[in-house]
Amino acid sequence: MKKLLAISILAVAGVAGQFALCSVRPSAAPVFAESVIASLGSLRAIAAEIVWFRADRLQEEGRYVELAQLASTLTFLEPHTPEVWSYSAWNLAYNISVMMPTFEDRWRWVLSAIELLRDGGIRLNPRDPQLYCELAWLFELKLGADLDDASGLYREKWKEIVKDAKAKDDWLSLGMDPEKMRAIEKKYGMDDWTNPLLSAIYWADEGLKFAPDGNLKAFLGSIISQSKTLYNRKG
Repeated sequence: MKKLLAISILAVAGVAGQFALCSVRPSAAPVFAESVIASLGSLRAIAAEIVWFRADRLQEEGRYVELAQLASTLTFLEPHTPEVWSYSAWNLAYNISVMMPTFEDRWRWVLSAIELLRDGGIRLNPRDPQLYCELAWLFELKLGADLDDASGLYREKWKEIVKDAKAKDDWLSLGMDPEKMRAIEKKYGMDDWTNPLLSAIYWADEGLKFAPDGNLKAFLGSIISQSKTLYNRKG
């Protein structure tokens, strides 16, 4: 039985790697993922528990790069569990990035966290306000504020990405809806999308549409308020 379980876990990990490769094709990936997950049957829950146990051990030992690799398996096994995406993105942006030797290296991990939440977590869980909150907060804290000593470079890198999207008229590559962007501009009186604080406002405003009354809704509101203040101060 133990041998069978071990083989099954290895198979799951292998399939997760295949899923990561398929993620460059968004239209095909969800169908692929759901069909493979369904084929796992009861082994899926067992595999997830084992991977979570291993993830906890790696975090306790501070082995964050290995944890990031393992996180891809978690997001594959539990794609509709928002905590998995939040957990994985936090490690990329806050734990792993600060271990990198250069600001350029840090940026790659921070951008990976943004893309993980935006293109993975939110795309598969479009009505979960917590994921919008995590993404908005990431734009505010890591890029918009000066809490990270590499934040200046992050803002320059983001400006390049936004300028490229604007030149190609390809806002969908940033997960943004042009109509919603225009609504945000009108609602908050801001239009400089090269400023990451406006992205923080965009995603927090999206999250408010799904957030019930309570702490999360209040926190989303505070992200918008703080980002507006920082935007006007830096502008």
